[in-house]
Amino acid sequence: MRNYLTILGCLLLPYFVHSQEIEPDTTKPTEIDLPEIIVLAEDLESDNQSQQISGLLQSSNDIFVSTAGYTFGQTRFKIRGFNSENTSILINGLPVNDRETGRAYWSSWGGLNDATRNKDILSGIGPSSFNFGGPGGVTNIETRASSFNKQTKFTYSSTNRSYRNRAMFLYATGLMDNGWAFTASGSRRWAQEGYVEGTFYNAWSYFIAAEKKINDEHSIGLVGFGAPNKRGRNGVSTQEAYDLAGSNFYNPYWGYQNGEKRNSRVNNYHQPMIILSHYWTPDDKTKLTTSGYVSFGRGGSSALDWYDAPDPRPDYYRKLPSYDGDVNGLTPAQREDLWLNDESFRQLDWDYFYFINRKNLFTVEDVNGIEGNTYTGNLSNYIIEERRNDRTQFGLNANYKKEINDNITLSAGVDLSQYKTHQYKTVLDLLGGDFYLNVDKYAERDFIDPIAAQNDLNNPNRVVKEGDIFGYDYTGNINNYSAFVQGDFTYSKFDFYLSLNASYDEFWRTGHMRNGKYPDKSYGDSEKNQFTNYGLKGGITYKITGRHIFSGNAMYMTRAPYFRDSYISVRTREQTVDNLTNEKILSGDLNYNYRSPYIQARASVYYTRFVDQVYSRSFYHESLRSFVNYQMVGVDKVHLGLELGIDAKVSQSFNLYGVVATGQYYYDSRPSATISVDNSSAILSNRTVYLENYRVGGFPQTAMSAGIKYRSANYIFAGANINYYDDIYLDLNPDRRTAEAVANYGPEYPERDVILEQEQLDPGITLDAHIGKSWRIDYTYYISINFSVNNLLNVQDFAFGGFEQYRYDPFEMSKFPPKYFYMYGRQYYLNINFRF
Repeated sequence: MRNYLTILGCLLLPYFVHSQEIEPDTTKPTEIDLPEIIVLAEDLESDNQSQQISGLLQSSNDIFVSTAGYTFGQTRFKIRGFNSENTSILINGLPVNDRETGRAYWSSWGGLNDATRNKDILSGIGPSSFNFGGPGGVTNIETRASSFNKQTKFTYSSTNRSYRNRAMFLYATGLMDNGWAFTASGSRRWAQEGYVEGTFYNAWSYFIAAEKKINDEHSIGLVGFGAPNKRGRNGVSTQEAYDLAGSNFYNPYWGYQNGEKRNSRVNNYHQPMIILSHYWTPDDKTKLTTSGYVSFGRGGSSALDWYDAPDPRPDYYRKLPSYDGDVNGLTPAQREDLWLNDESFRQLDWDYFYFINRKNLFTVEDVNGIEGNTYTGNLSNYIIEERRNDRTQFGLNANYKKEINDNITLSAGVDLSQYKTHQYKTVLDLLGGDFYLNVDKYAERDFIDPIAAQNDLNNPNRVVKEGDIFGYDYTGNINNYSAFVQGDFTYSKFDFYLSLNASYDEFWRTGHMRNGKYPDKSYGDSEKNQFTNYGLKGGITYKITGRHIFSGNAMYMTRAPYFRDSYISVRTREQTVDNLTNEKILSGDLNYNYRSPYIQARASVYYTRFVDQVYSRSFYHESLRSFVNYQMVGVDKVHLGLELGIDAKVSQSFNLYGVVATGQYYYDSRPSATISVDNSSAILSNRTVYLENYRVGGFPQTAMSAGIKYRSANYIFAGANINYYDDIYLDLNPDRRTAEAVANYGPEYPERDVILEQEQLDPGITLDAHIGKSWRIDYTYYISINFSVNNLLNVQDFAFGGFEQYRYDPFEMSKFPPKYFYMYGRQYYLNINFRF
């Protein structure tokens, strides 16, 4: 219950602040650029203003929401501990959460800050006329061409984060006399090397919207956008590797090739979306929007693969000094010396890959299953593969809103979606060799029958070259049909709403390779998995006065399991997880809002319980020397906590604000786990996992921020804030919480506690600041400059998250230690924009 007394004191603050009214400064112009705060892709901040006190509770200018999205986002903080599948993200009312995982991938429109600036944000449970939503709320991004004011805007940004430079423009005509409106926007973000060594960034984005107002009732609109991006990734490692490399941002994914840094892990995505909408407003109280949409494109992430060769990763545990034994003729002491003094030893050795690949002459017999057909060349021991996830989605959506009278509004909507995800691997680079083999190296080792090693029996012994598909190849087919209806009732003292939702989901796998281990369960269409679900939510608001408002919300909903979590090993076969069932979610919150000319504050308590979640992971098992599939069903979690945000205007120029988020997010069941390997359909083990009362890990569960904001009459603005993070736990390996994991130790053995305990990380404190100025020239031209610095004190030893490795040895726990994420050191952002 730590921090609760602090929160109680903050709640009482409005009653003790002196009652002098602070008059607004009427000398300021009515239109002026606000300081543009540059945020991460996950930021939920919006420029929209609340139009009535009922909507204030969840409005986009909520100090808690904006601070949690921007300031706390540096630590992967999650509002109420929710992943993004629990928040519905919409563009023009259309759901854009990924249908395979439920997650929202903001990079699909990254860089389009100006084009996606108009948002309607509901954080948490509440009424939304666009969508039923989840326990995390609903965010709708409005990109209709007529919603943009006439303007032209250019922006340049300089930073030292993932990218170094950003250039962006927006052009909008507004709604012209001829009934047309056009908007176009685009950007480029780039860096030869980002904050982490060996990373790079090359991202473009584009947006175009057109709308024709046919008459007072009908309009037609077209929107298209995309964000092609290619970036080198940074890895995560153990503390031993960080210490040896001398940096908590050590990146094992790169190495030198011909004197240039080359990254082996490169993301390459471009998945544009096109929306065609009809807007019908038969009267000023009725609105019907009907849309058809299509989304398509490529997704890919590269990685090293190897055949009949040692693991090439520089931070592989056998290459670290802590591994007891000689490796490649090097003692632990010699490996430590090389780690400390030879940068090439702790990075990828590209020259070695090319050298070894050009010396491996090999003959393949009966290529493609044709007797006597041979191929001779240099077989690559190491290659760069690309793991592709290409998607195609078609959908229809309708949204209806009717103000029945001054007190009652009816909203309803329907969404029909057909989604396909094509997942496969291609050879991206043979690294000097001539070909690669489409065989399963683990099955080739484990089975006498050579047929079992074939990834595709329809093309056995297939020689693959750059651009060819190998390994696995399947399509995930996901259809979703949903509808909701909502009634909003508004009165002088009370508001309340009630919303109902119904949905139908079906998905199945279509295999394009006949796997040698599962010839009858890998090719063609699998059986369809079908689920019917529903949801109910409601809430009430009591307005004591215009300043004091209480509200409460409750939700119960069921949700189909996601495609990605539902298969034992979707890469190789169609076998689904046993006892697959709908997830159940029960959620509620209580809120107090205070609003006056000088103080705005909100305090909330919330409780959410997730029941029957599916947990699915695949990882390489050292002892089995194969990929292990680890599935749990019956995973229950509880998320409860407090939220507080307060913004106090203490003078004409100064505001003080504070935000507190503290929660307890923990597992609340003993799920059943199933363990299997890709090389066999047999179940290796069924076991009970004693997860109850362990914390949900990987991010801070307590975060606080206090700051000051200054704004002068001549448009100079500045501010600073101090932030505190605590209750940070490692994301746990569930198998360490089984009876089998501690079978060799009695209660008195300290090793038992080492296996079972969950590490809590140290708290962290950071300081941020910003300053800027805006100019208006001849009431037509606007210029704004903003400079901000995050982590001003350059703290580089604050681990804000991490995870236990799935590989572990109960007899030697130090063999596979945890891996940690560290907050970046001092980061700056300079932003200049010009608008007219």
